[in-house]
Amino acid sequence: MNVTVNQVRCEQNALCVSIAPTVFELSPDDHLTVLDDNPDDDLAPDIRAAAAACPRQAILLTGA
Repeated sequence: MNVTVNQVRCEQNALCVSIAPTVFELSPDDHLTVLDDNPDDDLAPDIRAAAAACPRQAILLTGA
């Protein structure tokens, strides 16, 4: 699975960070970063939950 974030849509609510902190990080200047854009398969349930929880649907999963 490949993980990307649409920075234009992202409002930096950080719900994804709380759900999948090993994949997403919010910097001190409120920029969301994908720490691992091709994470291990065992993280897939958390990543899918983070994408579903995003209020702006800014997280894109491909090859999922």
